[in-house]
Amino acid sequence: MQSANMLLKKLVRYSVFPFAAQHGMKKDLFSLSRTLILSHCLKEGSSRSPSEKLDLDAWKEVMKSGSQEVSATASEPKETSTLAAAREILEMWRLAGRLVPENVTEEQLKTFIECPSKSAKKKFLKFLYLKELYKKSEKRKTEERKERRLEMQESASKTEEPKRNPFLCLWTSSMDKIYNWRVAQSMIFGQPLVFDMSYEKDMSDREVANTVRQLVLSESCNRRSMDPFHIHFCNFKDDSLYHKELIKHYREAWGKLLITVTDQCYTDIFPKNKLIYLTADSPKVMKTFDHDKIYIVGSMVDKSIRTGVSLAQAKRLGLETAALPLEKYLLWSRGAKNLTLDQMMHILLTLKDTGDWKKALEFVPKRKYTGFVNKPVHELKTALNLVNALKLRKRQGELRKQFAKNYSKKLTQK
Repeated sequence: MQSANMLLKKLVRYSVFPFAAQHGMKKDLFSLSRTLILSHCLKEGSSRSPSEKLDLDAWKEVMKSGSQEVSATASEPKETSTLAAAREILEMWRLAGRLVPENVTEEQLKTFIECPSKSAKKKFLKFLYLKELYKKSEKRKTEERKERRLEMQESASKTEEPKRNPFLCLWTSSMDKIYNWRVAQSMIFGQPLVFDMSYEKDMSDREVANTVRQLVLSESCNRRSMDPFHIHFCNFKDDSLYHKELIKHYREAWGKLLITVTDQCYTDIFPKNKLIYLTADSPKVMKTFDHDKIYIVGSMVDKSIRTGVSLAQAKRLGLETAALPLEKYLLWSRGAKNLTLDQMMHILLTLKDTGDWKKALEFVPKRKYTGFVNKPVHELKTALNLVNALKLRKRQGELRKQFAKNYSKKLTQK
């Protein structure tokens, strides 16, 4: 009897109650189910012995717990039904050609359902559609970049094979030996070139780092030239920022460089009558390159372009100064006449080898001048003054004629 009651109770709870809750028949069904269960129990109770009685209180508790479970399970099918209906609407809109994303999560569906109006729903779907398109394009771009990277790696691996040729390795090593031999010869017989390293206090850390980069380029350019200079780093301090930046660039090769590094001043090493300080602020213009002189270049990069710093240094030491003849050979357009250290090295090496100013000044940046001067500057100035004088005379003659005409008109009116 108890097993039959439990079976009937389970049937009512798991089959009849969800169906009734979904179709709005919960209130009527409770009374109907109770009568069915009670009638079944009464029929069986009439055949039972009087000692076996029906426990109505237990049945009430069972019915109450069943109703609570039905209310919990009935809300879940309702939510799933609304989400399914929303998905069907999205599928219909997609077939109709509207902007609808392909993949929509449950949270996005709930947000879509909660939109207050149809236009808001359209805007939300358009936002999701564009977001999905952006993700697809980004994924496609990353895949293309990955493919290009793999192709470049494959091509690099293919091109690296001939670089491992022993003949090329022998060539590079032999050329390095030749360069080093030339620089070693210049340290004995070559013309000295001095870099003044006493401008650290006049520059910021960034400017010092930029100066060191230009010094590294200058040293490599000098090492590869046919007739290199004997480079001197004068006024060089071991604990200076110059030293730290140079060690960053050269590392272990710093101690193997074929240059002279000293903390002495250049006036203590070389005679003053042979020293010429190259500065853009000098009133004296350099005409020719003198192989017997020792040229000094200030190791300075001044972003604020403070004029007269290197000129004051040279005057304080009582040295001769000179500036490159930029205005004589170049039609200068704009900017200061300060050049970088590696550009100065290229110009001096070209002058040393050829003595041709036009070839040497080709290393000046093209943005700073419009072309080369075909005539000397004094001839151009005289021609320009003559043109201005002729214009002035012509203007004076026109003014006289106009005055005479106006004066004659006044006389006739009287």
